[in-house]
Amino acid sequence: MSVRNLNLLHPRDQIIMIINRIYQKGLTTTSGGNISIMDESGDMWVTPSGVDKGSLKPSDIMCVKADGTIIGPHKPSMEYPFHKAIYVERPDLKSVVHAHPPALVAFSIVRQIPNTNVIPQVKSVCGPIGYAKYHIPGSNDLGDSISEQFKEGFDSVIMENHGAVVGGSNVIKAYERFETLEFACRTLINSKIIGEPQFLTEEQVDTFNKQVPTDHPKMNDVVYTSDEKGIRQEIKNMVRRACDQGLMMSTYGTISVRWKDNDFLITPTDATRWDIQESDIVQVKDGRSEADKVPSRSTWLHQKIYEMHPEINAIILTQPEYLMAYGVTHKKLDVRTIPESWIFLQDMANVPFGSHFTNNNTLPELISKENPGAIIENDSVLMTGNSLLQAFDRLEVAEFSAKSLVMGTSLGAFAPMSDGEIDELRKTFF
Repeated sequence: MSVRNLNLLHPRDQIIMIINRIYQKGLTTTSGGNISIMDESGDMWVTPSGVDKGSLKPSDIMCVKADGTIIGPHKPSMEYPFHKAIYVERPDLKSVVHAHPPALVAFSIVRQIPNTNVIPQVKSVCGPIGYAKYHIPGSNDLGDSISEQFKEGFDSVIMENHGAVVGGSNVIKAYERFETLEFACRTLINSKIIGEPQFLTEEQVDTFNKQVPTDHPKMNDVVYTSDEKGIRQEIKNMVRRACDQGLMMSTYGTISVRWKDNDFLITPTDATRWDIQESDIVQVKDGRSEADKVPSRSTWLHQKIYEMHPEINAIILTQPEYLMAYGVTHKKLDVRTIPESWIFLQDMANVPFGSHFTNNNTLPELISKENPGAIIENDSVLMTGNSLLQAFDRLEVAEFSAKSLVMGTSLGAFAPMSDGEIDELRKTFF
């Protein structure tokens, strides 16, 4: 949802939209977590205490007026005092999200702060992470401990033996920060199972931010044909499916589909992925994009792959959590797990961070029928296909393979399919 549309939605409905997303993605329990929004009049809208998070209605959302009057059918969340304390210290924040997702809780109970230099987008979305000492839930001491961290400039705070709390300029930005931080923690935990995470330097993060093109050539006239409109709908539906399947986050994930010749359609930059509409998707024709839109920062890479590989008609660039465990440990994913994995993928090469930057031909030259995808270290996973469904299927298979390997590590040494078995598959299927 765009900020413009969000501003027309009542705070009660905004909170319901986000709490549903958090609950459906398994980032909170029936009784856990709370969300608040501070409106333009100084009234705070907040989730109620003791009401099932899986069935909240707009009428359940409580309002704590600027003068302290409480309006609504329930008690406001017992944690609302620390929400109020955050708003006092940070009037630039208009929404606060708190919950107890498993990976963030894991960091809170071992009393560690996640290193956000694991992936550039994590660093840019979450920023540095604060740490609030433990106090009784709902207490003034807890409010003071948390608000002090926000006063120091942190937008994301680990709560000792409790979970995490984040703030944002609106409820979507707060949710994006919350989801991204949990993703980072899951990636770090999974990476510790198979090896050791390798972190980016500040210089590498800075180089990533500087290489993003901001002046993509624009076209003067745009033609929207029936087949072009069909591709827009296909992309929109697949982005939502990827979000539902945990293969994309609201802050990251790119899909493109070839339209005709080397022209294609691609998702935009800085759009909330789980609410992308057909009208948000960007047409790229003859190397130029629609004038009033900003295409994905990886548009150059997609363009080059389509030019070099006429057999490829769809590309996905995203960050599934188990594949990213291999991406941040720089370990190679061995796809010789089950026949389907090898048949679909054959190989999943690792390429160094920066291989996806503009004017770097590493990935376009690497991709082939034998190498339909690649892991870009400390960044993302690239998958291709002769159709969007094939690219998505390959991505799912790759993520399932990575998950199986991560889970299998606790059971014993991985026994890959033998060379003889692989040769049989090659003769049978290729």
